[in-house]
Amino acid sequence: MIEAGVDEAGRGPLAGPVVSAAVILSKEFKIEGLDDSKKLSEKKRNLLEKEIKDSALAWSIASASVEEIDELNILQASLLSMKRAVLKLEVQPQKVYFDGNHIPKIHLPSEAIVRGDTLIKSIMAASILAKVYRDRVMEELDKSYPKYGFKKHKGYPTKMHLDALKSHGPSKIHRLSFKPVKILIS
Repeated sequence: MIEAGVDEAGRGPLAGPVVSAAVILSKEFKIEGLDDSKKLSEKKRNLLEKEIKDSALAWSIASASVEEIDELNILQASLLSMKRAVLKLEVQPQKVYFDGNHIPKIHLPSEAIVRGDTLIKSIMAASILAKVYRDRVMEELDKSYPKYGFKKHKGYPTKMHLDALKSHGPSKIHRLSFKPVKILIS
């Protein structure tokens, strides 16, 4: 059976897109050190990203924009990015495993698995691809919005980020529907 694992990165930040990855691994797939992206160093994630992309039967990355996050809410935008990632796969899976407890509306047999990024190898791989991709997006956005320090905190609500928000107000890539940003603009 062809199974895909799907995970997202970037639900908690105050800025930038939410990014999802879908990965289909072969039954023979073996990579040392595969784990939930949050448990791995940046260096290890970058090494594993290349191995995953080289070894996977199929993989894809998709996102939902800041505008979609503000319009839909973060949960619905996350589900939208997950659905987009599954639909972009070049190989159609027969079953899809989603990290967490929600499933986007897709016409494939699916299962939500809480803590799936610690249990299912394809979800672990998706977790890594999504995190590495989103981090790179935020590093690129740092060049356009250097006052906020996105390269360091990737949009998460650190003291540095909150201080920058207070000093400069929100940028075009801030999620205006998120409470810390909403408080500053009201």
